[in-house]
Amino acid sequence: MKIEFIREIEAPKDVVWNVITDFSAYSEWNPFVTACSAELTAGAPIAMTVQLGNRVRDQVEFVSEVVVGERFEYRMKPVGPLLFSYRQHDIAAIGEARTLYRSTFVLKGLISPLVGLALGAALRDGFQGMTESLVSRAEILVAS
Repeated sequence: MKIEFIREIEAPKDVVWNVITDFSAYSEWNPFVTACSAELTAGAPIAMTVQLGNRVRDQVEFVSEVVVGERFEYRMKPVGPLLFSYRQHDIAAIGEARTLYRSTFVLKGLISPLVGLALGAALRDGFQGMTESLVSRAEILVAS
């Protein structure tokens, strides 16, 4: 399963990057990841509280890649060949005050079709809500 959203944001790249990586402020704008704690270091844990449909879930994943100002990726601890996922935030300047943002989530493994059936709609809604709220947050910060 792959969930991807691409949006143009009327804000400079550094503003978008700061919103994505200001984990302590997630509760102010993010309807999907309502709390987050992490360091931008490969191998570091990222602890999140996720609103998945009607359920709230605490989970810990691990930072797998950081390209400052361009990409932040984290992954779940794989369950052998059964289940594996990764999440990427990619940003690129498309003008002096415009940014292209790509949100990608990939779920793979033998049981990923079952997990997709059970949680796919809630995951899509969550990632879409986060993406749209990121756009709003960055554009509001630039306007203020």
